[in-house]
Amino acid sequence: MIVPINGISSRINFKNEEPEGKKLPYDNDTLLENNFKNRTRIAYDKFTNALSLYTAKGLKGDKNSNFYEFLTLGSIPYVIGSLMLMSVFNSANKHFAPFARSKASAVGRRMALGVLFYGILKSFTKSFVNAPVKWITGVDTEVPYAKVIYELPDNIYDTDVTSIEYHKAYESKEFPTWELFYKSEAKGEVRNEYYDKIAKKIGCGENLNDSDQEMKPIIKQIAIKTDMAKILSSYLWAAAGVGYAFQTPWEDYLNVATLKFWKFNKFKHSLKVFKDSAIKSAKEMYRGVDNARGWWPKHAGKVMLGAAALSSILGVVNAVSIPKRLKPNTDHNVIDKNGKYVVN
Repeated sequence: MIVPINGISSRINFKNEEPEGKKLPYDNDTLLENNFKNRTRIAYDKFTNALSLYTAKGLKGDKNSNFYEFLTLGSIPYVIGSLMLMSVFNSANKHFAPFARSKASAVGRRMALGVLFYGILKSFTKSFVNAPVKWITGVDTEVPYAKVIYELPDNIYDTDVTSIEYHKAYESKEFPTWELFYKSEAKGEVRNEYYDKIAKKIGCGENLNDSDQEMKPIIKQIAIKTDMAKILSSYLWAAAGVGYAFQTPWEDYLNVATLKFWKFNKFKHSLKVFKDSAIKSAKEMYRGVDNARGWWPKHAGKVMLGAAALSSILGVVNAVSIPKRLKPNTDHNVIDKNGKYVVN
């Protein structure tokens, strides 16, 4: 932290000197566990900051406004655009004639459901690739970390000019945050424990000499392939979600849908209809409409679901396929712990 210069005894102190009663959530860059609790907290923190702090800093031209905050602001037009798509038919249908109103309402409600399913599937289906890759290789490309940013003081009396940014350890493929994966030898931990586990998991052997240097090129390749697969497959699953939302049985639920949980009987009934509509819509999408004419209307759902599933499967296979040239020669890089010399 930079403190003001005062007279001859002034000095520059780079320690965190926080005001009494205020404590930063992190003292330094910290690797976080990739679980639902942390993902929810990070998403909430980023969105609320985008609505308030980051918007204000950007509009007034704050010298500490940075590219991370600019990118985080992208969530605002995403949400606004989604709400506009949801309301584009539903807001205007009251001005239509009764027959046209019913038609517009049906389309509008399905469009709203489609936007909802698009957002949900685009986000959650990334785990269809990331989870198997993590299970097979030990590399979690979605693992987050909290980065402590030391900002420029607004005036000479500022003593707490830090902020927290949330990034992913592998968001930069050229410069991942390798340092966060090393363990502390001072605490009696094995420094290369993370890299040793990955080497063992992907079949590169145990007790490698400099396992971190051996594994880093392989981890980079896994991260690149995994991210490519997540992008391609998530959009295909999102498209399938839109198609799923436009199936006829959803009309049964949309006609009785309610979020008024205090009216327990109606809310309970809507949940039951939701379950039935979801099952019937899934069957209709897969089998196609019975009276449909032509091959495509009958099998479009199967093709869309198959393409999405195949993209996830092939993406995982490609991500865990490690080129032979990257694998270390374990015959020459293994330390014989029972011997008195290193085999080279």
